[in-house]
Amino acid sequence: MEENRKSAIDRARDIVENYDGPDIRIMEVCGTHTHEIFRLGIRALLPENIQLISGPGCPVCVTPMSFMDEAVYLAMEKNAVICTFGDLVRVPGSEMSLWQARAKGAQVRTVYSPLDALEIAEKYPDREVVFLAVGFETTTPGACIAVENAAKKEIKNFSLLTANKTMRSAYIQLRTSADAYMYPGHVSTMTGMGVYRELARDYGISGAVTGFTASEILTALATIIVKLGEGKPFAENCYPRVVTEEGSRPSREIVGRVMEPCDAGWRGLGVIPDSGMRLRDEFSGYDARKKFQIPKMTAKGSPGCRCGEILLGEIKPYDCPLYGRACTPEHPVGACMVSGEGTCSAYYKYGSLELIRK
Repeated sequence: MEENRKSAIDRARDIVENYDGPDIRIMEVCGTHTHEIFRLGIRALLPENIQLISGPGCPVCVTPMSFMDEAVYLAMEKNAVICTFGDLVRVPGSEMSLWQARAKGAQVRTVYSPLDALEIAEKYPDREVVFLAVGFETTTPGACIAVENAAKKEIKNFSLLTANKTMRSAYIQLRTSADAYMYPGHVSTMTGMGVYRELARDYGISGAVTGFTASEILTALATIIVKLGEGKPFAENCYPRVVTEEGSRPSREIVGRVMEPCDAGWRGLGVIPDSGMRLRDEFSGYDARKKFQIPKMTAKGSPGCRCGEILLGEIKPYDCPLYGRACTPEHPVGACMVSGEGTCSAYYKYGSLELIRK
């Protein structure tokens, strides 16, 4: 069995390294894929006619600046306790980040789950606690569980500021940016393969789901190369040990009970119809925008930052005039550098110029 597995990996590597067909562009959507491809040295194996594009699969990177302005408003103007995953703390807003707001006295706490935020609200009933609900299909169920629990316990001082997104509409929006997608393994455990079958059938969009090991990524790349050569749209599961056809029905059911689709703004992509998730009317008391009547935020981007074009695959990070100069992981200007899954962060951490220009 082990010998057969090695043989399959060797065949996949051979297909990738010796590809001599037309130029192809493959978009790895997941930020973790971007980092692992660098860390494992897979880019060094690619011939010149295979280009990898790092797409908008990092939830922090695609969260619009206006969302950060809303979070800072709640912290500074409404004296709310802001609970968030760590990556968001240093993402710049128009005027300041949550990190800077904290330095000015705001209560900003890093948590590991929405339930941690709910526990804080339960412990301090005299303080308003807002959880920043950012993420794709993988993290949205946790936010929904927290809201249902808050409703059952009648906890009134807890709410969500939502920026939850779904990937399907983004794939459609970006379909001309790449010849095929490397679909994210984590998200696919929730959605299952059905959404990718639909994209191939109805929109002619091709791709393969993959995991995060060297063998899984190489297998997906080889599969994409071979299937593109056949000239028909495809949806392949190269991560069958984790991803099923159906996905996680319980996760989708709880999201369906608590949230509903809405139009959503994506950094670099603009507003994509039905790509976001918001709380249903019956849970409106837990919607921070409604609860605090947050005014509409008109965010101003950082001058010179080209995160949007990087997320679209139109340029590489090193094409941005700020990259590695004004914008570094220690002093990030754009979300693509501040996030641990961001494209600029990956290029900065792993890529020598000789390597990353591929």
